[in-house]
Amino acid sequence: MPMSFADLPEDSEDPHHTPAERAAAAARSTWVSVGVNLGLTFTQVAVGLMAKSQGLVADGIHSLSDLVADFVVLFASHHSQRDADEGHPYGHQRFETAASLVLGVLLLVVGVGMLWSAFRKLEEPDTVQKVHLAALWVAGGAIVAKELLFRYMLSVAKKVKSSLLVANAWHARSDAASSVVVGIGIIGNLAGFPILDPIAALIVGFMVAKMGWEFGWDALHDLMDRAVDDQEVQGIFQTLSQTPGVLGVHDVRTRKMGDMIVVDAHIEVDAAISVEAGHDIAVAARDRVMQRHRVLNLMTHVDPWRKPDLDHVGLPARTDGQYPG
Repeated sequence: MPMSFADLPEDSEDPHHTPAERAAAAARSTWVSVGVNLGLTFTQVAVGLMAKSQGLVADGIHSLSDLVADFVVLFASHHSQRDADEGHPYGHQRFETAASLVLGVLLLVVGVGMLWSAFRKLEEPDTVQKVHLAALWVAGGAIVAKELLFRYMLSVAKKVKSSLLVANAWHARSDAASSVVVGIGIIGNLAGFPILDPIAALIVGFMVAKMGWEFGWDALHDLMDRAVDDQEVQGIFQTLSQTPGVLGVHDVRTRKMGDMIVVDAHIEVDAAISVEAGHDIAVAARDRVMQRHRVLNLMTHVDPWRKPDLDHVGLPARTDGQYPG
């Protein structure tokens, strides 16, 4: 199951990584993945065909899809770091989200293709041949290579807090799991149960399709301005509340912009101070949030403390300072 930032043992107030650092980390880890997947694709497909293992060939095709996914990540990481322009005032961060959606669709299509191929093989069990022992050795090597790749990529994703790299890392973990299934199928085939090899290919296809659906669905929600998790919202709320001069905070709203966050918030200040003083407090609050959280932009609305908020005329008052909507 894909891991979110909430699952990562990282403080939401870690130092902010620059776009250049994030792009460099993404490129470095992805090129490592390209090298691993290129070697695995060639070895798995070639040995799978010679050893007559449909499961190993399916796993090789899975590795081939990883190569395509790696280049999608490189493309997205490059374009998402472009500066804001007139047509994109918040920058191009959502290039990564769109790439995650493409990655999800790619995995879903590949998985469905694997399922179809395995079903056809299971309809004619007499055509399933006994595999060669070499297929088992390649499957074992693939398990080790993919697990090591997963651990490396996830460590980089944790460091720079990139959801796209998290998705690609868990893609590698799904590959390791699929290789385990393929290895079991090959062992069963060698033990006298040939049908276990196409069954392994069927399971791999299901795993790939499921992973693709999850990544694609998650990216689709992000493209529809989904808010970040409650823990991160609460962290931003606390940072605003602790800013000198801020006497109250309400209506903290967030939406994801790639791996960054766009925030709108109402802060309450002493009604007796000057407009200039209120503005200075709002600027300080914005700077603190952007320094301590992965916030791309914070729009603050200044309200007088303990005075009616005319933005909520007609809405029921709440004792916690929050309002619906």
